Amino acid sequence: MADILCVIEQRGGAVRKGANELLTAARQLADQLGGRVDALVCGAGAVSGIESLGAAGADRVLTASHEAFAQYAPEAIVATVQSVAGQYAAVLVAATATGKDLAPRIAAAIGAPCGMDVTAVSALNGAVRVVRPVYAGKAIQTLEFSGTAVVAVRPGAYPAAASGKAGAVESIAVPAFTPRLVVTGIAAPEKATLDVAEARVVVAGGRGLGDPQHFGLLEALAAAFGGEAAVGASRAVVDAGWIEHGAQVGQTGKTVAPELYIAVGVSGAIQHLAGMRTARTIVAINRDKDAPIFKVADYGIVGDLFEVVPALTAAVKAAKGQ
Repeated sequence: MADILCVIEQRGGAVRKGANELLTAARQLADQLGGRVDALVCGAGAVSGIESLGAAGADRVLTASHEAFAQYAPEAIVATVQSVAGQYAAVLVAATATGKDLAPRIAAAIGAPCGMDVTAVSALNGAVRVVRPVYAGKAIQTLEFSGTAVVAVRPGAYPAAASGKAGAVESIAVPAFTPRLVVTGIAAPEKATLDVAEARVVVAGGRGLGDPQHFGLLEALAAAFGGEAAVGASRAVVDAGWIEHGAQVGQTGKTVAPELYIAVGVSGAIQHLAGMRTARTIVAINRDKDAPIFKVADYGIVGDLFEVVPALTAAVKAAKGQ
């Protein structure tokens, strides 16, 4: 077996950001094995964005249509993957909140090993080899799988690359399945915000803010980047109820890999670092010069955040001509 299957996430009838990154990982692995890449998209109808999957690395796009796919339907997705998984060397999913739930389900259903939060995947003597951080990033684990493997790839671990190909689109049937849970709807937050896992820029706040109202400073800085930034947070302020859990970055929150990560008043506990240390550029703002966050920062500003952040916001606005 040399072919690779990518399970592509969609939400609201559109392919989610990060699909191209996953296909980059799959393309590299398939090329090493001498196989092809198939992208599986499960939707309730037409899904926008599938036309770009071929150019991102898929040789073939498999579409599965069922009304259950209008919401997240793990049993239906697992049944669909299980019906074709035997012909693949690996099944790749993105290690998003959904992917982290889906990957072990698929692995259990097909009796395959599962590698979670993988940052590198390759072929070695015909086997699939994965690299993943463990112990909150303090150690690196390498695993080798024989037979079909399920691999959840960390978002941001691979760049989105274009192969220039135009993948053929084929339909496959959805096997019978028994749903144990039915999602009837999703309530959007009152204030629509960009998901921290999908933002190019993340401005994260910690206990150094002192008060939940001071997140307004971070929102203003994020807004200055013009819709490509999201506000994140450490676990401490989420547990304190200062901001919703969806903004939490870290081992028990979301793993992010933005182009720019600005940590404001974040001390840098190892659990937080595990969720953001792969950001391309890290800027830390803290009055404590000995804060652990400075050990991973590319740029550190020791100072009063209530002076630094407004000045930084003004500088970003000026640079963007606002």
